[in-house]
Amino acid sequence: MLKKLTRKRKKELGLAELIAIALGGMVGGGIFAILGISVEHIGNATPIAFLIGGLLAFFAAYSYVKLALLYKDEGATYSFFKKTFPNSKFASSAIGWLVVFGYISTLALYAFTFSTYLCSVLPFENSYWLNKIVAGLIILFFSIINLTSVKGMGRLEDWMVYTKLVLLLFIAGLLAGKGEVENFTPIFESNSSLISILIISSITFVAFEGFQLVIHAYNEMDNPQKNIPRAIYSSIGIATFLYVVLAIGALATIPKELIIQDKEYALAAGAEQILGKVGMFTVIFAALLATSSAINGTLFGASRLIAVIATDGYLPNKLSNRIKVHIPNYAIITMSILSFVLILSGGLQIILEFGSITFIIVSFLIAYANFIKRNETKTHIAIALIAMIGLFIAGGIIFYFEYTENPKQLIYIFSIYFILILGSWLYSKNKAKNELL
Repeated sequence: MLKKLTRKRKKELGLAELIAIALGGMVGGGIFAILGISVEHIGNATPIAFLIGGLLAFFAAYSYVKLALLYKDEGATYSFFKKTFPNSKFASSAIGWLVVFGYISTLALYAFTFSTYLCSVLPFENSYWLNKIVAGLIILFFSIINLTSVKGMGRLEDWMVYTKLVLLLFIAGLLAGKGEVENFTPIFESNSSLISILIISSITFVAFEGFQLVIHAYNEMDNPQKNIPRAIYSSIGIATFLYVVLAIGALATIPKELIIQDKEYALAAGAEQILGKVGMFTVIFAALLATSSAINGTLFGASRLIAVIATDGYLPNKLSNRIKVHIPNYAIITMSILSFVLILSGGLQIILEFGSITFIIVSFLIAYANFIKRNETKTHIAIALIAMIGLFIAGGIIFYFEYTENPKQLIYIFSIYFILILGSWLYSKNKAKNELL
């Protein structure tokens, strides 16, 4: 009996493993993709924007935690909304489609960032099509791993998560040690108005996406009632600290003109000038590890969510198919193809902004669901209201930014949402019709 209990215990995920799962999803392409864009718009105020983004993620996470402890369901976003509004098939279908395409956009973001950093040291670094092809190939590589072996995927993910965190902290320390305080002052420059800082804070929200992946492991974790809140809040705190320190280190050492000029691989370009070739290759290796880990983890978690939604009838039934008991093969393949299509259709900024808007919308809906269930979840009403108001403002600010800066891009984003809403509506109608037969 004792041996049996010991074996069972070893299979459970403890707090350290759960934090690693969340950080594996969060610390991906976000910091590498966002830094240059942030500095271009708000300069030295970039760390402030990251701090506000982390605070917004903390309030958004509060609702996820409360609903996870109430429903005790590994389905996370989709399951929480479905159980909160059981009579609205369209609501369940819509949230499912939004979450799925949110994950597809982040997969595209991570692959695009991986490609940009790798191509920065290749002879054809300015080749438009080479960037796209490399992004597609890295998605293909991890798709094959996910289709082949769950155990192999898990071991590779553990190694990548812990290695990338150590490397990023090392890089932050190196940059901070070489930096000059005067390079980082004044914090608020002429181009860093409050609205511009809030815009960038909203766009950075996608860099904190991933904390909810912890909930997908509900049935495999040790003491979920205690460890879910600990893991989620701790991981957001660690990610925020890491982003702020990296931003400060970069601004204190790398000329802003260089960060803006090479914004898609700003850390690598700056590291070469300040730390030499070794520093540049260290940053590139860290970026490749971070994005690889995020691609791998996103494919793993999101494909299983797709299979669950398809089983419920809100996505094509083929996507519910599994091989080797657990592996949702068609879901993995579909995710990979659609993320590559998104890469082909847009650049870094549109993928980044579409991902941020999508997860802000989804998080707002989850905050609303928690507000509806506030008595059952024992929610502090002030925190619930702050979360909803903050997320609503963040979403509105990004739409305002798109409308004023790039209306064509906004039309493109709305076109995607129209297709998602139409698709989710058709599947919800079809499910209702089948239930009547």
